[in-house]
Amino acid sequence: MDILSSNSFLMLEKSLGFLWTKQSAIADNIVNAETPNYKEKVVTFEESLKGRLQRASAGRTPVKQMRQVIQATPFAVEEQTVQTRMDDNGVNVTAQSAEAIRNAYQMRYVMSAINSDLSILRSAVRGQ
Repeated sequence: MDILSSNSFLMLEKSLGFLWTKQSAIADNIVNAETPNYKEKVVTFEESLKGRLQRASAGRTPVKQMRQVIQATPFAVEEQTVQTRMDDNGVNVTAQSAEAIRNAYQMRYVMSAINSDLSILRSAVRGQ
C-alpha cells in the first residue's frame, strides 16, 4: 500500500492547503477591517471539489483518475454582502476571529491525521 499517494492522504494534503489559504484570507480580512471599500474575502474549495466529485461519480471514474479529481485548488473570492458601515467595509472582526479559531482547530485535526498516517509509515520502515 502506497500511503503517500493514497486518495485519503492526498485529500488530507489538499485540506491542509485549503485551510492555510482560508487562514490567510481571514488574516487579510482582520487586517483590513478599517480599510474603506474593502470587501471581505471568502475561500471556497468545497464547491470546486464537490463539482469534480459529482462529475467523476457520474462518469464512473476509475480510482487511478480520482487523483486528478482531487487536484481542485482553493481560491479566495470577495463576499458580496450588505454593507452596514458608511465606508462600505463589512468586515466583522468578531466573526472573523471566531472563524480563525475554528479554522485553527480544523488545521490541528488535519495535521493530527497526517501525523497518524506518517507514523504508520515510520513503523513499517522500522520493521515494527
